Amino acid sequence: MGQISMSQSGMGSTNMGPNGMGKITTPGATTSPDPSSFASNVGRVLVVEDDPSVQKVLKHLFETEGYAVEIQSNGQSALESFYALPPAVIVLDLRLPKLSGRDLCKEVKAQAPTLPIVVLSATSDVSDKVLLLELGADDYVTKPFSPRELLARVRAALRHTLRVPSASLISFDNISVDFKKMEVLRDGEVAVLTAQEFKTLQFLVQNPDRVIGRDELLNEVWGYQNYPSTRTVDNHILKLRQKLERDPASPVHFRTVHGMGYKFVR
Repeated sequence: MGQISMSQSGMGSTNMGPNGMGKITTPGATTSPDPSSFASNVGRVLVVEDDPSVQKVLKHLFETEGYAVEIQSNGQSALESFYALPPAVIVLDLRLPKLSGRDLCKEVKAQAPTLPIVVLSATSDVSDKVLLLELGADDYVTKPFSPRELLARVRAALRHTLRVPSASLISFDNISVDFKKMEVLRDGEVAVLTAQEFKTLQFLVQNPDRVIGRDELLNEVWGYQNYPSTRTVDNHILKLRQKLERDPASPVHFRTVHGMGYKFVR
């Protein structure tokens, strides 16, 4: 298939609040979706896109490959759909009416850190890519795009998500991690991790006592081989140390192997 090209004029606008951010109004009950429901929707793709021509292309693309497809045309209805029945993966345009793609990504990842989101946008600005990946997006495809490339990236994001640890509950030192509930406890108290911090922790725990390079972490955790800076990995390791180590300045579990990367030791 060839590339799909869209003009900016076909994009919707984002409702902005007084602080310049899109307004987030979650549906009636704001209870977090049950993470166990993700497994029952392995083949379901939620496409959030307001351009009818792109909707048609993506619906055909994914249905041809055996996926069930749900289309939502604005960020608010997509958020409501997510709360009602979380999909296996979200393909998300940035320029949406009612709720921006950025705010939708942030809200979904706050509730379901491991649910993969592949962003689809006409913008190619590097700072936007960094922002979306920091918010937890798993990959980023710029319009005009190759449908086959998008399909490959969605499949890769799903593969990363479906790699679950051998045990859903692990503990080390004073830390307990429940991967099914997506919950981390430190001394019995909830430790709040961002989406990417949780995914970084999960990948490290899945690979104990193995030295993991920054590039591998970027590819495996972010699912994005051209991420602008490996400093992102360093910053996330630092945050994990600050939140989970007894003495962040002398880490026991999240160790640096100089010149090579990092290693998790229970």
